[in-house]
Amino acid sequence: MEINLQGKNALVCGSTKGIGFAIAKQLAACGAQVTLMARNRDILEKVVKDLSAENGQKHDFLVADFSKPEAVKAAIQEKVNAPQVYHILVNNSGGPSPGPLLKAREEEFLMAFNSHLLSSHILVQQLADGMRHSGYGRIINIISTSVKLPLKGLGVSNTIRAAVGNWAKTLANELGPHGITVNNVLPGATATDRLTQIIEGKAMKTNTSPEDVSHEMLEEIPLNRFAKPEEIAYAVSFLASEYAAYINGINVPVDGGRTGNL
Repeated sequence: MEINLQGKNALVCGSTKGIGFAIAKQLAACGAQVTLMARNRDILEKVVKDLSAENGQKHDFLVADFSKPEAVKAAIQEKVNAPQVYHILVNNSGGPSPGPLLKAREEEFLMAFNSHLLSSHILVQQLADGMRHSGYGRIINIISTSVKLPLKGLGVSNTIRAAVGNWAKTLANELGPHGITVNNVLPGATATDRLTQIIEGKAMKTNTSPEDVSHEMLEEIPLNRFAKPEEIAYAVSFLASEYAAYINGINVPVDGGRTGNL
């Protein structure tokens, strides 16, 4: 099975590092023309050059802070009014700060809601018509395994991720008749800067070493290792392809078997 995304335009959010960048690289390697979207222009200008252009693609980027939905709307409207049709949308944003739910401040919920749900919703609203008219639409949301089973110490994240999961399922039902699929990829513990921050934060709070925390986390994973960012990207590229045309409204855990339910 060879995934060929030539002729497809993809918008990948949160795509300057970690899982988001791995997804952008993989989609470009499959032939898609990619628009990166993140808040740091300097980094965007550097990493966009690292995307494969073997099929003559002209990759570009948009600058927007996902905690500010109106800025996201203004950025994407520039493209849509160009006009630019996007066949693939990957919603991805850095996770909320860890911590117990009872200690979470109101502004933490609002920021997470803006970044993970409202900004994603705005992008779907702006791009759905183009997908429908083009006859091809793939919306893929990078969420978390906490959609299926809340994770200890990630109170705000557990709350907001569940909202995004239900939003996505509702969209799948509404957009399915137009040939647009909406699916969620749920990464488990993945070797990114965020995982390092979580491990170091937990080590500090429990007065243990990061190595001990890592070992404890690995014991919960049947494959006994953390995911590589590109392994998340492989799942996304499949869902973005023609082979996944009849897959709609599902959650795909990519977690090495860690999640303790079906």
